[in-house]
Amino acid sequence: MRLCANENIPEDCVRRLRAEGHDVLWVRDVAPGSSDPDVLARSRAEGRLLVTFDKDFGELVFRHGAAASVGIVLFRIPQPSAAAVAERVCTTLGSRSDWAGNYSVVTERAIRMRPLQ
Repeated sequence: MRLCANENIPEDCVRRLRAEGHDVLWVRDVAPGSSDPDVLARSRAEGRLLVTFDKDFGELVFRHGAAASVGIVLFRIPQPSAAAVAERVCTTLGSRSDWAGNYSVVTERAIRMRPLQ
């Protein structure tokens, strides 16, 4: 899977996703300090699913009409440790194949998906 990991995704998680064979562009590596609109534009331009802990992307897309990337997965989960986050993110992303075209919110108990415009 081609992913764009926002700056707030822990390094352990990025390393694990790469080890599992995902093509991960990590904002912290390539463009630290980028604005949310720039991150969204880059993920869209490169055809990458955006993975983030930042709920501002939903506002950008749904309230401000920003063009969406391939899809956005917002994780709203506890972060007890980087290793626990890596486990949850990798397991969740591998659990489905329909992330593209959706704004998805992952919580402890559920995954909610809303089609992107």
